[in-house]
Amino acid sequence: MRILVIEDHALVREGLLLALKALEDVGGEGGSPEILGARDADEATRLIEQNDDFDLALLDLMLPGTGGLAFLGVLRKRYPHIPVVILSALDDADTVAKAMKGGAAGFVSKASPTEVLLGALREVLNGEIWLPPEYRGMTGKRKRARTVAERYGLTKSQACVLDLLAEGKTNREIAELLGVTEGTVKIHVSAIFKALGVSNRSQALLVAQGKN
Repeated sequence: MRILVIEDHALVREGLLLALKALEDVGGEGGSPEILGARDADEATRLIEQNDDFDLALLDLMLPGTGGLAFLGVLRKRYPHIPVVILSALDDADTVAKAMKGGAAGFVSKASPTEVLLGALREVLNGEIWLPPEYRGMTGKRKRARTVAERYGLTKSQACVLDLLAEGKTNREIAELLGVTEGTVKIHVSAIFKALGVSNRSQALLVAQGKN
């Protein structure tokens, strides 16, 4: 079993690497899991490109450079076979909803005890979706605000590109992150502009931020 921990704070990352050793009983294989750490999206991408045989990725939202939610979109597009669990100090309903809408297999608050984290990861490794108890079944109890992608009918790929545009990434940087050509990114950007009814990046970002 191989797990990738993507967390920029060294002390937190190292603590997680130690704590996750307790997952050795998952699947009944009896061996210790191989757990690798990355401090940001760029390092995580390098590790996955070297060998994408990861069983799970644990992702912090507050990363330097490419943020966690944007990188979640990258992972879901390029490596859909790797389930991603979000671990974050931001654990409000809107953040949880955005993460799950973005394709996360689980969401764990950093305020949770280690036992809760390990239990959540065991659930996800067994093919389940895990959410904090207070957010389970919230669909139907409260209407979730629609995302920009939903309001304007963007595809998943276009939504991912828009997230990366909001991070200040260039077309070339987005192409490298998504593993596509720069021409493909330009096509997505043009489609985003058309859907949002704008003519440039600045206007698109204003719409994305709800300032239109």
